[in-house]
Amino acid sequence: MKCRLSETLPKTAEWVYEIKFDGFRGLAVRNGDSLQLISRNQNELGPKYPAIVTALRKLPYRQLVLDGEIVALDEKGRASFQLLQRAGEIGGKGALFYYAFDVLNVNGRNVTALPLMQRKALLKAVISGKSDSIRFSDVLPGSIDELTVGMQKMGLEGLIAKKRDSRYEPGARSGAWIKFKWGHEQEFVIGGYTDPEGSRPYFGSVLVGYYDGAKLTFAAKVGTGFNTKSLKSFYDRFQTIGTDKTPFANLPERGGVIGPSQMRVCKWVKPLLVCQIRFTEWTGDGHLRQPVFLGLRDDKDPREVVKEVPG
Repeated sequence: MKCRLSETLPKTAEWVYEIKFDGFRGLAVRNGDSLQLISRNQNELGPKYPAIVTALRKLPYRQLVLDGEIVALDEKGRASFQLLQRAGEIGGKGALFYYAFDVLNVNGRNVTALPLMQRKALLKAVISGKSDSIRFSDVLPGSIDELTVGMQKMGLEGLIAKKRDSRYEPGARSGAWIKFKWGHEQEFVIGGYTDPEGSRPYFGSVLVGYYDGAKLTFAAKVGTGFNTKSLKSFYDRFQTIGTDKTPFANLPERGGVIGPSQMRVCKWVKPLLVCQIRFTEWTGDGHLRQPVFLGLRDDKDPREVVKEVPG
């Protein structure tokens, strides 16, 4: 079940609110001895986060389907996407948790038709006290104004609003779940990179965009958010998906960030990699202001990446 992006949060009593985690969404599917951790685009996340799989196996159910978020917490207890990236690397360390916020099936019983608050109560009973790494994402107490102030002070990126009586609708974006962000952050597709300058190794910036129908539209040149290790890792990956032609439908730009002269120093890659970018705002000419690279998203299909516009 998916969330709609909104510019405002509903304030009536039919809605409840949860933390919007900055992590990887994943369905935990237990069927006998088989346990899978499945991303939104059907990728298997278990090999990347074996500690979460081990913790999920401690739940005493032979058949179980949970919906939740794989999260890495910083020293202040805040979800950090950059920490999550490092925790998923070979030998990486980090405080990893699976925050379960919904349940779809328990011991073969499909519970998606139950109202949200009944599913929440069932979920809490299912996971309570079984493993510290598997945590219950509860609804938040207080008014929406109090929550917004508190969440912003903590440095969290947003809130999720859900209708109390909503059923679980797999694959749907019905409007019964709403996401609200007070910062700007979303996924983009990598379509190329520039040569390095000065003492920087491997590459200078990545070129990112989003799909507008069938066309990949250029949005930004992103050069911050990398370290030497990540520069090499991404550069090596780019060499396996290189192409001679730009995948962006709107390049070169007349008087824009990537004009004809800039095109000569760009290298192109097939639009197969999705990344997370934080930025301050969209500019009038459709670019990102002050973008920062946060990491790759293996849980997203590039074709699903569009410009997020609040409804």
